[in-house]
Amino acid sequence: MRIVKGIGLLGNIIFQLFLIGCSIGASAQTRDTSDTSSTVDSLILTPTIGIKYAKVSSANNKLILDNVTRNPYISVQQYIKGNAAGTYIQEPTGEPGVAQNVFIHGLSAPLLNKKYLYDQQPAVYVNGLPLLTDNPFAYDIQKYDFNRIGPATNLMTIVDADNIESIEILKNPLELASLGPIASNGAIWITTKKSSSFDLSINSYYGIVAANRVTPINASYENQFRQQFYNKYGTLNDALNYPQYLRDSTNNDYYGAANWTDEYYKTAALYNANFGISAGTDRANYRFFGSMAKNANSADNTSISKYGANFMLNVAPLEWLMVSSMISYNRLERQRNRSIRDRLAEQRYIPDLANPLTPNKDMYSAYLSQFDKRITIDKNANNALEGYLALEASLKGFHYLGKIGFDYNEGLRDVFWPSTLLETNNFTSAYFGYNQRLITNHSLDYSFDFSNDQRLKLGVLQSFNSDIYRYNYAYAYNTPNDFIKSVIVNGDRNAGDYLEPPVVVHYFPSKMRTALFSLGGNATYELSDILSVNALIRRDGSSAMPVTHKWFTGYGAGANWDIKNHLMKERDGFSAFSLNAAWSRLGKTFSDDRYQAGPQYRVDLGWGNEPTIGSYAGIAGLSRPYTTGWVGYDIPWSYVDKLQVGAMIGFMQDRLTIGLDIYNKDDKNGLFPVPVAAEWGYISAYKSGLHVNNKGVDLTVKANLVRSKASDLYWDISWNANYNKNVLKALPGGFDEIVIGDNKLKVGEAADQFWILQNAGIYNNTSEIPAGLTVRGVPVKVGDAKWVDVNSDNTIDNEDKVLKGNYMPKISGGLGTSIALKSFTLDVQLYYALGHKALNYYASKRMDFINSEAVQDINSVKEITYWEKKQDLSIYPVYNVWSNTSPYRSDQDIFLENLSFLKLRSLSLGYDFSKMLRGKAFKRSLLYVTGTNLLTFTKFNGDDPELVNYNGYYRGDGLPLPKSVIVGLKLDF
Repeated sequence: MRIVKGIGLLGNIIFQLFLIGCSIGASAQTRDTSDTSSTVDSLILTPTIGIKYAKVSSANNKLILDNVTRNPYISVQQYIKGNAAGTYIQEPTGEPGVAQNVFIHGLSAPLLNKKYLYDQQPAVYVNGLPLLTDNPFAYDIQKYDFNRIGPATNLMTIVDADNIESIEILKNPLELASLGPIASNGAIWITTKKSSSFDLSINSYYGIVAANRVTPINASYENQFRQQFYNKYGTLNDALNYPQYLRDSTNNDYYGAANWTDEYYKTAALYNANFGISAGTDRANYRFFGSMAKNANSADNTSISKYGANFMLNVAPLEWLMVSSMISYNRLERQRNRSIRDRLAEQRYIPDLANPLTPNKDMYSAYLSQFDKRITIDKNANNALEGYLALEASLKGFHYLGKIGFDYNEGLRDVFWPSTLLETNNFTSAYFGYNQRLITNHSLDYSFDFSNDQRLKLGVLQSFNSDIYRYNYAYAYNTPNDFIKSVIVNGDRNAGDYLEPPVVVHYFPSKMRTALFSLGGNATYELSDILSVNALIRRDGSSAMPVTHKWFTGYGAGANWDIKNHLMKERDGFSAFSLNAAWSRLGKTFSDDRYQAGPQYRVDLGWGNEPTIGSYAGIAGLSRPYTTGWVGYDIPWSYVDKLQVGAMIGFMQDRLTIGLDIYNKDDKNGLFPVPVAAEWGYISAYKSGLHVNNKGVDLTVKANLVRSKASDLYWDISWNANYNKNVLKALPGGFDEIVIGDNKLKVGEAADQFWILQNAGIYNNTSEIPAGLTVRGVPVKVGDAKWVDVNSDNTIDNEDKVLKGNYMPKISGGLGTSIALKSFTLDVQLYYALGHKALNYYASKRMDFINSEAVQDINSVKEITYWEKKQDLSIYPVYNVWSNTSPYRSDQDIFLENLSFLKLRSLSLGYDFSKMLRGKAFKRSLLYVTGTNLLTFTKFNGDDPELVNYNGYYRGDGLPLPKSVIVGLKLDF
């Protein structure tokens, strides 16, 4: 009842705001503003949003958003994908609402695990407020890092494209230095819509995600595939050990119809509805935006729903003072996949995996019935609340900007899987976590006007960030039964087991608090509209750093020279021509505060891949961090040095503009785990000294190819491209190379290369095998892989592995075009990435079926998609799968795949009815149809070149990127 009343109250408030807006908007059109001076109008025409970055005239990094709002995109990463030079987006799965990875100007460190992935993401600012995301410290208590514990939802889905006025990708060194260490990996600067007149906009669409078309297979196909190995190399004993599920060809569960796809791939609906209303004048205005949306995938019944509201109010009580405020709330609810691997990873239990799910529809439906909501619980939700209060004052040469803001988001996950899904053992877990940020920013500057042409601006700045990360996680096995889904204790005070749970509950609470305090000064010299020179220095102090290195001094400088205004005023060939250059040094903080404390103990007593035992015989204890690495004293700041030189050129009144940036980025003094001697007991020791260099070029071209008012024909095109190359310049401790697992890092080579053997074919007879040749002491026989013996020592081992390929593209970007003819519009976006590769781990495991099934671990799991032909396996040689040399091992170049691709990412056709309607009720009335992920051109042998893990491994487990078609209506009043 209270919820119903609350919804009714909210609806009434929105309705009242609508009426107020209409009245303010109407009065604003007729109001006499003669009492307001032009000086005041110029001061407060655009309400402030608080602290801004140091604006530099560089290549145009502002995204074109009109087409984005007509696509069923759900996250900030999807908005900018292919739309900004120097920004590469990874989308390793099409599951709605999961994290996507952003890299601006390359890698700053090798991606050994997901912690390194988190630490390289850019900051996202909304109206100057840096948003928080989940912290990777939760991985410390996880056995596997497939998904972070909790809802694992992409928090960048809270920003709605229809409420965005602009998105800028900040890459210029001076811009980033003005924002501080939070922006050391680059920044995405989002400004929401605002207005000083009456505006009302509505955008709504409905569409479908078509069921993915795949080639299903059954046991007959798998049996034929395996028989070629048995016929060529198999023995009688091998035949007797043939897998049970493949033995009986009369078993219709496995050899019958492969129609499981009818239950796994189903056409899904998606929709969106939002509206925004703005009203007021230059002196007082507001904007309200509300939205609801559902984004879905046709695979595995996955989806995300979000509900949001945003309110902004700007008031200028005095001619020289502006007060701005914002409050925003979003609710996210995610329907996750039913992957066996993900479930077992959270349960930390590997059952008997001998017999996989069957490709039969009826049997698969019976399995899916175990996920009925009456039996199974899998709830995932996030709440996000952001807001700020900002002041801007300008009086007698002084200019003040100040803001206090907050960002709070919480994640909740409740899970119960019945005993029928795990060998009679049920499982329950609960998660609650939150991220909280409080931020204050202040800047004060004074302008010295020497003449009409020269100005010197001196300023000071101060900022403070306080961040808190918290999670409470618990899991248990074997509740009383599958209907009692929680752990019930005895509430009798007189009982001996009072409040003692009947089962063992594994409970993991953790909390981390960090703070960042900054002081700085800046100076700007402007010579008319010809030259501007900027310089800043800042002092940043972080609580995450050791006491000996709490503070870091950063600085930056930049200049912009407008050649057109200086030297070409009389020439019509150029409508714009400017050069700019900037350099900065910016400190980088740690996402984990454990590096501030030196050698330490941990509360878990785990070992190997079991990091979270917690106690021994029920007694809590402490241990050294053997599994996570030794941390020493006196760890200094990491930092990034960046130099960028650019040019902006315009022709024919800017009908053609070209932006070019050349950059050199050095991430120095990085903290990195260095392997140590086994007798130490530690797997590694953290040391500073990692140095990765990125060099590259950003190119942006925008052209108005046709501008014909007579025929009402317009044709625009935009193209962006980035070339990036990374090199590992130094390793900690002065090492020239180190080996960590399957990764080898060598100074002078790229940081994202694969370390693999070179495959030269197969040994078909004994005469081809060099005498005494071994693979790590195992004699080579007929049917083994022919690997190149690089050092000619007659043995194949790690010394023969070479660095080859890169998992980050060398070239990436996008091409967009928009054609308008009278009331019709056609928008097309292409997305491409070139020059990168992937290790086809999926093909390796399918070919190496003997070893894959012999070891019962998380990598032996067969999903229902096991019965899907993802690629042609006949392209690989038929090796002896029983060989102890492991001929189908994944670390060889036979599985190194070309990932280069070109995609038709979206195609949108619209018709504007407003041009037909009489009167001026509508500014625009656009009916549109949009299709996404329509075509892919690639040589990659897997299902999609984008569905590759962050570290370049293709496992074939990513859900397909959804091919959708929507029909929408966009109204602007």
